Amino acid sequence: MTESKRRKPRLVADKRYPSKGRKPSASKRPAGKKSTARKTTTRKTTRKRSGGKSGGIFRRFFRWIWRLVWGLTWRVGAIVAMLIALAVGIVYTSLPDVNALLDGRARGSVTLLDREGKVFAWRGDQFGGVITADTVSPHLKNAVIATEDKRFYRHFGVSPRGVASAVRINLSEGRGPLSGHGGSTITQQTAKLLCLGVPYDPTEWESEAAYEADCRQGSLWRKAKEATYAIAMEVKYSKDEVLTIYLNRAFLGAGARGFEAASQRYFGKSAAEVSPAEAAMLAGLLVAPTRYAPTNSLQRSQDRARLVIGLMEDQGYLTSAQASEARARPAQLSDAAAARAGGYFADWVMASGPEFFTRNTTEDVVIRTTMDQRIQTSAEEALQFIFQEKVREGSKAQAAIVVMSADGAVRAMVGGRKTRVSGAFNRATQALRQTGSSFKPFVYATALELGYSPYDTVMDEPYCVNIPGSGQWCPKNYTNKYYGRVTLADALKNSLNIPAVKVAEISGLDNVRTIASGFGIASDLAQGPALALGASESTLIEMTGAYAGILNGGSQVEPYGLTELKLLGDDTPVMVTTTGIGERVINDVAAKQLTWMMERVVSEGTGGRAKLPGWQVAGKTGTTQAARDAWFIGFTADYVTGVWMGYDDNTPLSGVTGGGLPAEIWKETMLRVTEGMTPTPLPMMIPEPPVQVAQPKPRRRQGGFAEDINNLLKNIFGGN
Repeated sequence: MTESKRRKPRLVADKRYPSKGRKPSASKRPAGKKSTARKTTTRKTTRKRSGGKSGGIFRRFFRWIWRLVWGLTWRVGAIVAMLIALAVGIVYTSLPDVNALLDGRARGSVTLLDREGKVFAWRGDQFGGVITADTVSPHLKNAVIATEDKRFYRHFGVSPRGVASAVRINLSEGRGPLSGHGGSTITQQTAKLLCLGVPYDPTEWESEAAYEADCRQGSLWRKAKEATYAIAMEVKYSKDEVLTIYLNRAFLGAGARGFEAASQRYFGKSAAEVSPAEAAMLAGLLVAPTRYAPTNSLQRSQDRARLVIGLMEDQGYLTSAQASEARARPAQLSDAAAARAGGYFADWVMASGPEFFTRNTTEDVVIRTTMDQRIQTSAEEALQFIFQEKVREGSKAQAAIVVMSADGAVRAMVGGRKTRVSGAFNRATQALRQTGSSFKPFVYATALELGYSPYDTVMDEPYCVNIPGSGQWCPKNYTNKYYGRVTLADALKNSLNIPAVKVAEISGLDNVRTIASGFGIASDLAQGPALALGASESTLIEMTGAYAGILNGGSQVEPYGLTELKLLGDDTPVMVTTTGIGERVINDVAAKQLTWMMERVVSEGTGGRAKLPGWQVAGKTGTTQAARDAWFIGFTADYVTGVWMGYDDNTPLSGVTGGGLPAEIWKETMLRVTEGMTPTPLPMMIPEPPVQVAQPKPRRRQGGFAEDINNLLKNIFGGN
């Protein structure tokens, strides 16, 4: 057979991968490759086993570690999650209805109105009424969120990003991770305001301040409890309900609790009506309410508000035009808030009113007072004018002013040179000072009540008295001169000391004390003859009230400032005061004659600097030993005004007497008070001329002196 005819085999690919379960036949294995293929396969298998042995061990070890860590982590995480869920659930069940959390004050508020019914002061914790996230001004709502928690509507009560950011800032500023910025959300701040549901109990805490300090503590455990409470609140309440609680509970300075109270306090309007600038100022208070309160520093509050406006602009709550407008026209205080009128007056009303309706009230109280803001402003301006114009710069001297009507209704009160204060020492009501010669009218009131005439005479001459236990006491006149026989009217006009002591002894020191006490001087009165020269201590308001008794015809006066007290929302008053006039102390004739004598003090005597053009003025100067106190108390037919001047530490005044700066302060006050008023004559009576000037015979009155006092009269007044 030839080569071409030989049958050729089919061209097929080698079966490199035999079918499963079949072995290739030996006849099909390529010749000469048997041992080579076997050796190659053996080497590859050996290499794989020797290289993967150590790597497999490490892989298995790390897998084991990972399974162990993951197993512990998810189990611990599950347990923690269960505990948190349990804690949240427990807190959730304890949370009340949202309406029960809107007013959590431990005490109530007091709103003080002037005699016209206008608000001039606030005390206690002001609430102002409920404001909600829906009814509050959108600008205020946005300002709060932009300032305090820009992701408020996106977190679950706690913001891990905010906490991490706060920790980073604290560390970068050199503080501890939890010191300074806290990264708290509005929900967490609300939880803190609620004190995590722990109510204030007066029996468990020294004070409300101590309770609130405990609520604000920032320990790690407290933070954990706070976060749990916040999450429970997010589960229980909607976002707007949480925000509503916050808007009503936040403290915003000046006793304002909640944004409605703060808005009314600072701007005289509802929180639903505030502008972007006002909203920014209110939101800016949250970081430090007392420091940024506009009543403490309006400029500082406005500067803080500009930062809030910037945040609102950056977050899209204000357009550039709105932000520019808010910066150009910053928020301003209302007239009442800016004036801060009658801080001393308000403190006095609060201190003198019933404690359960003023200092410790749990109700919201509205008190109408006798305050006249025009007169209050007059007194404040007069005091500032005199100290700016006539007192040397740097002087620490103080002064106080009280203005009242003849029935004791106090119209104005200034308790010190710093007029716009609250809670300060009130020199008009709290400072007990020697009265000096301003006490002398009560000596002569006693003599007139006993039947003596202003024209009766007394010898002004060297005079000494033996005082048991103290030895001899020899009073002298301020001028160190003696004027011989003088009438009682002239003795008072020129404030002579020796005649005053003699008249007091003639009238009886006990009688003088009785008359002075009857007119309302409640302080302890001196027992010896120095009583006549004002050795006793009294307050300015007591002395001014006593002079009001002379003006009203001789009846006792109780100075008062409260005319009506109501609970907020009630129409029926709880208390009403219509007058401070009490029982008669001296008869009407004696009072009118004494008024005439005191008018001569101003028109002809030591009180000349208190003259008012076109007005009749009665009054009396007073200067104590070493000029430690200087007084002028005087009155027109409409108002009684008392002025005291001195140092708090009893340092002697330099060149000041009652007829000097105090009289000038009085005049400046009354010039402003009487502006636009028609002059009214004083209710005074000129006494009848005496029949015998040289030998006055005192007239008896029922219940007067005993018969043997005539001997004492002869020795002092002279004559047969």
